Amino acid sequence: YAISARDRAPSKPLSPLAGRLQRALTNHFEGLILFTLAVVVVTLSNQSTPFTATCAYVYLGARVLYVPAYAFGLRPWRSLVWMVGFFATLFMIVSTLI
Repeated sequence: YAISARDRAPSKPLSPLAGRLQRALTNHFEGLILFTLAVVVVTLSNQSTPFTATCAYVYLGARVLYVPAYAFGLRPWRSLVWMVGFFATLFMIVSTLI
C-alpha cells in the first residue's frame, strides 16, 4: 500500500507504527500552514530579525523531534515538542505585529 498510488483505502489496517506516522504527517501539514503564514508575514513585512530566524530554527527542530516522539508514542513529550513548535510560530507572527 505504501508504494501504491493510494487511490483506495488500504486492504488491511495499518500497523500501529504506520498509523502513528500517518497521523504525524497529517499533523505536520496542519502546522506547516501556520508556519508558512508566519514566514510570509515576516518576509513581506521585511521584519526578519535574529529573533524570527531563531523561532524558525526552533520550529524546524521541534518538527524533526516531533516525528519520532509521535511514532514511538512518547507521551507527554510529543505534546510538549508540538507546543514548542507552535509557540515558536506564534512568536514569529506576534513579533512582526509589535
